[in-house]
Formats: sequence, structure tokens, C-alpha cells
Amino acid sequence: MLLCIDTGNTNTVFAIWDGERFLATWRTSTEWQRTADQYFVWLSTLMQVEGLRVTIDEVIISSTVPRVVFNLRVLCDRYFNCRPLVVGKPGCALPAPPRVDAGTTVGPDRLVNAAGAHDRHGGDLIVVDFGTATTFDVVAHDGAYVGGVIAPGVNLSLEALHHAAAALPHVDVSRPQAVIGTNTVACMQSGVFWGYIGLVRGICERIRGEYGRPMRVIGTGGLASLFEQGERLFDALEDDLTMHGLTVIHRFNKENS
Repeated sequence: MLLCIDTGNTNTVFAIWDGERFLATWRTSTEWQRTADQYFVWLSTLMQVEGLRVTIDEVIISSTVPRVVFNLRVLCDRYFNCRPLVVGKPGCALPAPPRVDAGTTVGPDRLVNAAGAHDRHGGDLIVVDFGTATTFDVVAHDGAYVGGVIAPGVNLSLEALHHAAAALPHVDVSRPQAVIGTNTVACMQSGVFWGYIGLVRGICERIRGEYGRPMRVIGTGGLASLFEQGERLFDALEDDLTMHGLTVIHRFNKENS
């Protein structure tokens, strides 16, 4: 059984793949201090709660937090008796290597999203991922990551606004009833919601113009569905794009080992 692990700056997702579907998916906060033993106790407890009696013998990891990878490697070695595939590291091949400036390191999450999106939707794509940062990944016709855009994440922008301006409260992200807010909270929610609608539309339009070919836009990440409400920003929404991409890269490595 394959365990897929996606470590982002804010959250880490674990999912068990049986070769056809995900049996279970769990999320925890990303903490580089967490030990292999703590990971195992947490994971094994959740497996018991779900009634899963499976043997994990393969693991693939994508991590944007390098300090976390060591303890995840120890987890695999100590409790699963396997050596994990780590996206972006030697020994983990990609279906289509990225085509970027020499010496550039591409975030593993972006490589995984490119692989997952190409597997489901073909090439010539823009993948918009609403995470800690809002990223736009350009996926070529052959599935290669060929560049993109990084913008501040939605929640990051709200936190910065709250901390930098003493009079502004912390607010949740939601679709406002009107563009013109009549109180402070409504004004902030409108600025964030409609501001990011404009950000996504504007950047995608410019990417299409520069790319010079028809492109489809794929939305993913926790807030993608919120921004899609009635706005038709995306041609498709993918809740599990990153985890699917991990299974695609794992399968590619098994078939070509």
C-alpha cells in the first residue's frame, strides 16, 4: 500500500492509496520539530479509528519544508521498512522534467501539481493553487512545468493587513453580498475576495497572451471552490490534485525503475 505525504508551509496531508483510490486522507499542521515516533502514533491512531488494517510498504513525499523531510525519512525506515521517493531529490524521476532557467529549484508541490494536472487534463494548462502562497503553474503540452507566478496567499494577505493596521480586525474569507462594504469587516472581505478574483483573471489573461496558445485553467487548494462561486474562473476544480500527482509520479518511477 502506498502512503502519499504532501508537506506544505501550513499543513501536511497524509493519504493511503490502494492503486485505484484513496482509502483515507488526513491533515495535520506542519511542524518541523515533530518526530518520526509522533508521526507514527498520530497516523496509526487515525488508521485504527477508520478501521484500516493495511500494510504500508511504499511512500512518496513532496515537501516545501526541507527540515521536515528528515523525520519523514526516519518514519519510513523505522516503521514501514522502506525508502521513500522524495520529489525533487535524486532517485525520483518526473514524467516530464521542468524547463526553467539553469540552476533554478522548482518547488516540489508545483512539480507534483503539473504531473497530476497533465494526467487528468492533458497539456497547455494554468494550475492555480490557493495555498500559503497563491501560485500559477504553467504546464506545457508534454506535461513539463515551464514557469509560473507566485503571489501572496489569501490568508497571508489578511494576516498582514490585520497586523500592519491596528484598527483592522482579523476576518474570515467569504464572498461578500456586495462589492461596496458598509462596515469595516465587509470592506475587508470585499477587498480580499474581489481583489483575488481580479488577480486570478488578470494573471491568467496575461499568461495566455504570453504563451500564445489556448490554455485551460485548473483550480486547486482549499479556497479554490470559494472563489469559483458564480465566477467561472476555472475550467475544472480539483480537490485532490497534489495527492493525485504523487500517485502519478510514483507510478512513473515504478514503471521505469
